[in-house]
Amino acid sequence: MTSPLLQMQGITKEFPGVKALQDVNLTVQRGEIHAICGENGAGKSTLMKVLSGVYPHGTYDGDIVYDGKVVEFKSIRDSEHAGIVIIHQELALIPELSIAENIFLGNERASRGIISWDRSNREAIELLARVGLAENPLTPVKELGVGKQQLVEIAKALSKDVKLLILDEPTAALNDDDSQHLLGLLKDLQDKGITSIMISHKLNEIEQISDAITIIRDGQTVETLAVGGQDGPVDEDRIIRGMVGRSLENRFPERTPQIGEMLFEVSGWTVKHPQDTSRTVIDDANLKVRHGEIVGIAGLMGAGRTELARSIFGRNYGSRVEGRMVIDGKEVSLRSVPAAIEAGIAYVSEDRKVLGLNLLDDIKTSISSAGLGKLRKGLTIDEGREMTVAEEYRKKMRIKTPTVTEGVNKLSGGNQQKVVLSKWMFTDPQLLILDEPTRGIDVGAKYEIYVVIQQLAAEGKGVIVISSELPELLGLCDRIYTLAEGRITHEFAREEASQEALMRYMTTKDRASHGTGRDASEVAR
Repeated sequence: MTSPLLQMQGITKEFPGVKALQDVNLTVQRGEIHAICGENGAGKSTLMKVLSGVYPHGTYDGDIVYDGKVVEFKSIRDSEHAGIVIIHQELALIPELSIAENIFLGNERASRGIISWDRSNREAIELLARVGLAENPLTPVKELGVGKQQLVEIAKALSKDVKLLILDEPTAALNDDDSQHLLGLLKDLQDKGITSIMISHKLNEIEQISDAITIIRDGQTVETLAVGGQDGPVDEDRIIRGMVGRSLENRFPERTPQIGEMLFEVSGWTVKHPQDTSRTVIDDANLKVRHGEIVGIAGLMGAGRTELARSIFGRNYGSRVEGRMVIDGKEVSLRSVPAAIEAGIAYVSEDRKVLGLNLLDDIKTSISSAGLGKLRKGLTIDEGREMTVAEEYRKKMRIKTPTVTEGVNKLSGGNQQKVVLSKWMFTDPQLLILDEPTRGIDVGAKYEIYVVIQQLAAEGKGVIVISSELPELLGLCDRIYTLAEGRITHEFAREEASQEALMRYMTTKDRASHGTGRDASEVAR
């Protein structure tokens, strides 16, 4: 039997006030696809940053044995010279530069200090072909979708003669087709002798592609499972049990809906594109939410889900918005985000790092930022009250941090999402719109967010959930609308919905000729 390509032995990493990793061990065999699983904040990304030199030798305890030798990487450049390349969850591409420029950035094809653009473009075409991307290497990266940008990152890694490829949540922002293409590419690279380590919360993908799975919990190694080996079948339930330390027999908390009177309604809602005013993005949409109701919106990428949500939230999207909005029986016209907040609407965006948080702020400031009027003390902010509020939400939402004065940029994705939710819950909204609320977070954190959503509904608030995960909508929502090419095509009561039925109406822009026309309150009766 050949020796492992990688062994990380007794890795311990501390930050002020927290021990992120404690005596972690990881063994990766040559040529395998090795998955690392764990809840948000478990230490997965920290471990990979230790391996890749982001956290240099001397800032952690323990040994890294790579290709049979103890290595001491002082920087990410050192690890890349050894053939280890990491692709972070936040892609490290420069939007304004071309594909070729991004691929060879810091690794330029040059002679005597002069870049050979012919060679750069020629080699870029060859690398793009290896990852299945038929794009002109002169195309600016900003013109590519997220899925294609992910492939550019892998092409960039291949340009560095990679032996060990590390991918941190590679499919978190991808649709199903792009995800499957990426997983197929990893299998192709495996056939060519490249070893991969993949961090992912998508357990079905891990089960599909991995040869071995290492589970980390609270900064410690729990176990390593050989998929299809002596450990027997490794399914999602088995992985979850290792991640959270218990079985999650029900992925969604039990709930008995208590649905009241009509809270919110839009009718004839039509939205024009911000730049191309001749293009209709949302076409004559009708949508309603009752007090205590959780309503889902299902649609494919580009269907207009986010555009609909943002246009409702103070016309945050669109060059022209037409239609009628009614809140608690009163017609309103909300032409700005502050007006929407004042009217009791909150919106948790799908991109928490760009639209949900200021990554330069601490947790305390982030939580209070949308509701500063509630903390006003004369002409200033009551900082003592602000601290108290932040602490209350830290405990209530189980945000993993030693202090609310910690920067939000130091939190895991799931804990950042809890901060965003806390921010909007502090405004005490009557209608909370959640756009991909559980994207990129683990099953344990998802369950906690589902509990919060159900608690808000139990308090009589209305919740709209937009999600690409159809099982999530089916498990959480009382009613579900389908959206296709900017048109609401059908409305499903909970017991009538299935993945097949939702997909049928997500892939046609024609409205159903015989919709149920019923809402959850009528179903309950």
